[in-house]
Amino acid sequence: MRVPRLVGLMAMDARKTAESTGLFINAPDRPDFHQTVVEYVVRQYPQPNAEVPRDSMVYVWFDFGEGEGGGGAGVREPRLPRPPSGGMQRELDEPEDPYAVVGFCVP
Repeated sequence: MRVPRLVGLMAMDARKTAESTGLFINAPDRPDFHQTVVEYVVRQYPQPNAEVPRDSMVYVWFDFGEGEGGGGAGVREPRLPRPPSGGMQRELDEPEDPYAVVGFCVP
C-alpha cells in the first residue's frame, strides 16, 4: 500500500484520507490531535508514495502559526534596507601564489 500525500491538508481531511486508505495517523506534536480540525499538515513520515503495510502508522506535524508553538511562516513582505547587489567577493590571491585559483573572475 502507498502512503497518500497528507502535507497541505487540514487535520480533519488528513485523518479521513489516512483512514480511507487503511492507515493510522499520529501527530507527536499535538496530544489533542483527535480534536484538531483546521491546522494544516506541514510534514509527514513516511513520505508520500512510500510502500508500507496496511495498518501502518503515518506521523504528521502541524504549523502552530504565531500561537503556542511559535512557528509560523515568517514575514513575507519586503524588508528594507535591501542587501547590496553583487553578492560577496572573494579575497584576491597573493602574487606568485602556487595555490592560486585560476579562472575566477572578480567584478
